[in-house]
Amino acid sequence: MAAIRFQVFGRGLELTVKALSPAMREASSSHGGWLPLVVREPYTGAWQLNVEARRDLVLAYSAVFACVTLIASDIGKLCLRLVERTADGIWTEANSPAFSPVLRKPNRYQTINKFVEQWIASKLVWGNTYVLKQRDQRGVVIALYVLDPCRVKPLVAPDGGIYYELRRDDLSGDLAGMEAETLIVPAREIIHDTMICLFHPLIGVTPIFACGLAATQGLSIQNSSATFFAKGARPSGILTGPAGMTKDQVAQLKADFEGFTSAENAGRIAGFTADVKYTQLSMNAVDAQLIEQLKWTAETVCSCYHVPPYMIGVGPPPPYANVEPLLQQYYSQCIQSLLTNFEKSLDEGLGILDPVNSTTQYGTEFDIDDLIWMDTATKTKAAADSIGSGGMSPDEARRKYFGLGPVTGGHTPYMQQQMFSLEALAERDAADPFAKPTPAPVASAGPPAPNDVTKDDDEGVTTFELELREGLAA
Repeated sequence: MAAIRFQVFGRGLELTVKALSPAMREASSSHGGWLPLVVREPYTGAWQLNVEARRDLVLAYSAVFACVTLIASDIGKLCLRLVERTADGIWTEANSPAFSPVLRKPNRYQTINKFVEQWIASKLVWGNTYVLKQRDQRGVVIALYVLDPCRVKPLVAPDGGIYYELRRDDLSGDLAGMEAETLIVPAREIIHDTMICLFHPLIGVTPIFACGLAATQGLSIQNSSATFFAKGARPSGILTGPAGMTKDQVAQLKADFEGFTSAENAGRIAGFTADVKYTQLSMNAVDAQLIEQLKWTAETVCSCYHVPPYMIGVGPPPPYANVEPLLQQYYSQCIQSLLTNFEKSLDEGLGILDPVNSTTQYGTEFDIDDLIWMDTATKTKAAADSIGSGGMSPDEARRKYFGLGPVTGGHTPYMQQQMFSLEALAERDAADPFAKPTPAPVASAGPPAPNDVTKDDDEGVTTFELELREGLAA
């Protein structure tokens, strides 16, 4: 252990650090300075006043807690499934003895839903998610453990190799029961999913970095309100009495006034013999626009997490009769990138994308249909439109919208009989359907029989009648 002394803003700050191997350095230090993973100074001058935006305190603000839990729980309730690419390029649900077990049960103490929630929560709160792989003798991943970000440190070797320094964790796989306090593992044994990387490619930045000041302000407003109402909801002020009062009389008057107006004596009647006047000094909640300020801080937090404010109870929802467009907006601007990064990181971490000794292409996919629940009327209309347009077979629509099984004859899409393909219409147009048909040539019947009609008699007679006459004559 080595003690290093830094001079920060003119003050001596002693830090004790453990020396690393000369071959490796922290990823956070490679850009030449401290990485602001935690917002230490929420506003200018706060450091000198010993005011900081601590992560644990910021999470206590209702808007931050609501955004993190909303996103994590929404993603956690989606079905994570293994899919396979067919010969037609369509991804369908599949099962594989190498990948399916770990997707059903990622480790010994978590379900897949809680595993996904912890993954997303770590990413939203810390900006980084570190997942340790546990392999069997074949090298197949059989368990995944989401690590505490405070116990993981990315390292970069001079040749560009990436490693991770892990501190002992008795709950997580190979770190359980480890004799040494730290272990350095290569990047192939860690799944590292980051938020946006503003300072270093290996260090994600949490949204708390941007909304820490708003969350701190919101907590200050709530603490001030709690203190205000605990003291009887009375602003501080000045009590003025008649001139010539002694100090003892002023102290007694002050004690009597505070006793009558305290919270436990609210509603009681105060009686004074002297002419007493109370002048308010501090602003009340209305003058300070307390509600407006608190709403602004919550909206700022929502904007950093890209969550529509109405989804956490801040303001009314948009005046839409159908909730589906609102959920689609929430999906596209908030959780779609989190889902995509999760799937790609998991695919690479499990080795699903490795084509060696495998002719089948697998992948992981969240079923976003679990996010959007439609009412019965909307589901019925969507199913009818899908079947009527030929986009789905009845069996597919029954399974997607109602969770029902197949029926006889429901495996094939249906279309109306009068509908034609573009190819058939093109062939019809090429044949000029509006052209008049060419009349067929009439064969010569030879010399007329004695009882045949003459040419003059044939005028105005149809071909059918002529053939009938010829037949009778024969």
